[in-house]
Amino acid sequence: MDSSIRGSRKPVAIWIFIGVGMLFIQVMLGGITRLTGSGLSITEWNVVTGALPPMNEKDWVIEFDKYRQTPQYFLLNIDFSLTDFKFIFFWEWLHRFWARLIGVAFLIPFVLFIARRKFKADMIRPLIILFLLGALQGAIGWIMVASGLVGDAVYVKPTRLALHFIFALGLISYAFWFAMQLSVPTVQKIRHRALRNWSVIIVILLFFQLIYGALMAGHKAANAAPSWPSINGSWWPESLLKYSPASINFIENKITIHIVHRGLAYLLLFFTIAWTVKALRLKNTTRYFNNSRWLPLVFIALQVALGIFSVLTSISIIPNQWGIFEWMAESHQVTGMIFLLVMVWMLYLVRLPKHIL
Repeated sequence: MDSSIRGSRKPVAIWIFIGVGMLFIQVMLGGITRLTGSGLSITEWNVVTGALPPMNEKDWVIEFDKYRQTPQYFLLNIDFSLTDFKFIFFWEWLHRFWARLIGVAFLIPFVLFIARRKFKADMIRPLIILFLLGALQGAIGWIMVASGLVGDAVYVKPTRLALHFIFALGLISYAFWFAMQLSVPTVQKIRHRALRNWSVIIVILLFFQLIYGALMAGHKAANAAPSWPSINGSWWPESLLKYSPASINFIENKITIHIVHRGLAYLLLFFTIAWTVKALRLKNTTRYFNNSRWLPLVFIALQVALGIFSVLTSISIIPNQWGIFEWMAESHQVTGMIFLLVMVWMLYLVRLPKHIL
């Protein structure tokens, strides 16, 4: 791709990169919403009228009364005052408001770029996919919230939280890839079969690790085993496979989820170290690759450390209060997302040799 073509695509690339940043913030807000227990505070999905929070005391009382009909209120927060409710309402409202803002930030430039004929033929399909993924993510989000409003649910279903989280990361990764296609010069890519294969392995492991991170969050599982490196003093807990059939333990048993999540973290650390050793040995590469090949190891090391501290500080959890555990858990999630984008970046830069393609 020559410089003139890249120049004509630059405004679209900047637009998509801004979208990636906004989506990243949206997932961060989702993490805060989860950690503050705010996700079920708004019981309806009003796309237009829900854009503004209650504007007077009467409206606040109406919204609080709706929340007081939910299982979470009766089973967990029956002592909530209106002030407590306003706090959790704010985070869920901000999460939804930012989603609406993302829609506006997508739609208005989209219309302007069409009017100015900025879109090339090869941009249409990725843009349609981005739109469909965004709409699907919104639908999954509401399905997730609805799962916590019925029966004896106190929180949303962990499996639906994991689905919502992984689709959000898929949307971010796809948008990031598309932006790189529009902006990264071909000459900045390198071709190396082994490093490419290792990159693919790391991304696949990371996919499952992020799912298990969401299951950890959904089950509030951190303080089920607030110890490290052992699991409550044991290397093979008796409760590892306590449910029947055995497969259900991998999505319902907090101890099993702990072990899988930790095991995947160790595997990721090992493979990333191996990847980095190979990457640092390469000569005659490109500026983009040289300047960023150390990033995977930095972020996986930070991610593992934050995961350990999250587990160890989980004994300090106080319901409906933000403390050291919440800081650790949110930082752990953010670092995991950055590590994902770093590996997507590396996967984009490191290609297979031409004779294999």
